[in-house]
Amino acid sequence: MEALSVKIKIGDREYPMKVKVEDEAKIRHAGKLINDKIKRYRDEFGLDDRQDLLAMVAFDSMVESMEQNKINTDDSELVESSIVRVNAQLKSLL
Repeated sequence: MEALSVKIKIGDREYPMKVKVEDEAKIRHAGKLINDKIKRYRDEFGLDDRQDLLAMVAFDSMVESMEQNKINTDDSELVESSIVRVNAQLKSLL
């Protein structure tokens, strides 16, 4: 695994990290999304406290993650029930 040294700026700070070369674009995109959310909360609520802004971004990101996990679980259950139904149909044909 080849590691690449990058600096990701979040808010007003730079964070050095080592990432896989193939993950660099994803890591940079994640940093951009965080900064976009920080800006949105700063503009929308008039907040300047970095800790408050980061806490709100973390909370918002967790809610989004929970919603996505629920969608993924629902999709997995739908796929599983479809496979069971198709399997039953195949068994009846044999």
